[in-house]
Amino acid sequence: MRDLIPVALVKELVFTFPRNFLKEDSNYMKSLSRLLPLLVLLYSCSDNAPSQPTVSSAPSTPETASETGAAADFSAERNAYFGDLHVHTMYSYDAFIFGTTSSPDDAYQFAKGGALTHPAGFEMRLDVPLDFYGVTDHAYYLGVLREMAIGDSDLARHEVAEGMDALGDDIAYRRRMFAKFRDFARSDRRMEIMDGSVVKTAWDDIVAAANRHNDPGNFTAFVGYEYTASGSDYENLHRNVIFRGAEAPDMPFSRLDSVNPEDLWEWMDTNRAQGIESLAIPHNSNGSNGMMFQLTDFSGRPLDSSYANQRMRNEPLVEITQVKGASDTHPALSPNDEWAEFEIMPFRIGIRLPSQPQGSYVREAYLNGLEMEANQGFNPYKFGLIGSSDSHNSSAAGPEDDHWSKVALLDSDGQRRGAVPLDTPRENGEIYQDTYYNYWGAAGLAGVWAEENTRESIYDAFRRKETFGTSGPRMKVRFFAGYDLPALDDGELVSEAYANGVPMGSDLLGDDGQNPSFIVWAAKDPNSAPLQRVQIIKGWVENGAAIEEVFDVACADGGVVDPQTQRCPDNGAEVNISDCSISAGLGATELRASWQDPEFDPDQHAFYYVRALENPSCRWSTWDAIRAGVEPRPDMPTTLQERVWSSPIWITPN
Repeated sequence: MRDLIPVALVKELVFTFPRNFLKEDSNYMKSLSRLLPLLVLLYSCSDNAPSQPTVSSAPSTPETASETGAAADFSAERNAYFGDLHVHTMYSYDAFIFGTTSSPDDAYQFAKGGALTHPAGFEMRLDVPLDFYGVTDHAYYLGVLREMAIGDSDLARHEVAEGMDALGDDIAYRRRMFAKFRDFARSDRRMEIMDGSVVKTAWDDIVAAANRHNDPGNFTAFVGYEYTASGSDYENLHRNVIFRGAEAPDMPFSRLDSVNPEDLWEWMDTNRAQGIESLAIPHNSNGSNGMMFQLTDFSGRPLDSSYANQRMRNEPLVEITQVKGASDTHPALSPNDEWAEFEIMPFRIGIRLPSQPQGSYVREAYLNGLEMEANQGFNPYKFGLIGSSDSHNSSAAGPEDDHWSKVALLDSDGQRRGAVPLDTPRENGEIYQDTYYNYWGAAGLAGVWAEENTRESIYDAFRRKETFGTSGPRMKVRFFAGYDLPALDDGELVSEAYANGVPMGSDLLGDDGQNPSFIVWAAKDPNSAPLQRVQIIKGWVENGAAIEEVFDVACADGGVVDPQTQRCPDNGAEVNISDCSISAGLGATELRASWQDPEFDPDQHAFYYVRALENPSCRWSTWDAIRAGVEPRPDMPTTLQERVWSSPIWITPN
């Protein structure tokens, strides 16, 4: 069979090869992956095969470029690649004091399939390597905590450093030391512990590690860092800055330079004029207390076209989900969306102050952007979507059934995360750890559609916003709009959809009042639960007001969308909480649909994006309880529905 692939087996091979071959026979997988793009062109829209080209499996051994100069995985119809653009190592002040001592090199080795030891002592390893990765350590005091603990310098002898060399297994002690550092760093004396040489050494190592591990055609390592700004009252304004190529500025721009994100954009524009291209990706808008997507600039002035242009030039993407919660929408903002209450974290970052929903969530930002575009001619919130982890362990965050924690030793087991009862109840009688970690999710991943696994190709996908975000599983989604799209059974579906329509992340201009068609396709992660439904979320402006609606467009198990409710019937999928087993034989491996908006008005500005949901499965907290031999915590969700979100397509009237 290794020498010949019968045509009769193509559909089955395209459909099943990630499950059957990725772990068991990597050499065969690589050989087969070279044949699949041609085979998929023939069968991409058959009854049993996904309507998309083959997906890169991130092989760990180098591949040579073809004679045309393209990488071995090149596809004109674009491949789906998965990665994490939000990872912290020993150089982040918080990660280090929480127990992480692994390096950027360790992080990239992990992403490529290597083992990594968690600060708590257990091994972390991905079942399937990632395609791309970005170490994004905090530029704020980059490397400083590590120097205080292990260095022999004036910084290590500063009063704040006293005791940093004695960090051990005592979590309470680590918390006290972190609080001492944090309070000093927010004081008027904060520049006393800013050592430029320490920051420079750490930054150079981060840049060099990304360039060492970048392997075009196989694995992409991005140079990056986190800009960790906030408002005066812990309102989260964090961004990850990702560079396109090997070159990076001499030093990263941090909150010590300015807490105003608009100053970051100015710095990025200056670098761009000098040939250093980058983009910034806001995250955890859910913890911004309304500041991330407010209707004024940082100084409180009304937004204008100059602001919108600069923001979109520098921030074409937003991280919609990660460990510290999802930022799609909130039940208070979307009361008619039955799936709005998904991994909601109600607090600002690092503190138990509530975060107001208004101005903090993606969907509302999209709606507000439409209103500004319709009424004022500019839109500062026309961004695409990714997911990532925000792991502070140098790793991704791990799946629900093997959650590796986010902040090293502090949340490294079920008791510390608040999911498992304490061995000894607290003095007030509470049996669970008093922590907000129980609101956190398990993971998130970024997905892109790109021609090949190279920095240039993937970064260009970021720029055109042909991206999607998942809550952790490697679900894939494609989304097209147009006025002359092919039928779902067209053998050239993907190429014709690109030729005659636009993909996710794009604008579609109105065409003489025509109602556009949408093609949506979603495929399950071979190692996760089946799909239950695919939805299109619409937002539009009508009579000066922004409105949203959720349409189910594809149902698993033969279900048909009810035209009155726009909902699929419940497919009956259930979870056995005693062992986390799920209903057998229910759900879909892929779902696809050709859809037209029954309420389309050619005179309205509108956006559409896809949300596909898995069948229910156990949340990480339930898995923690099962492993501990206890009942799940009664005030925490026992199950969840993992999901994937596409970037939107915007409709602009003539």
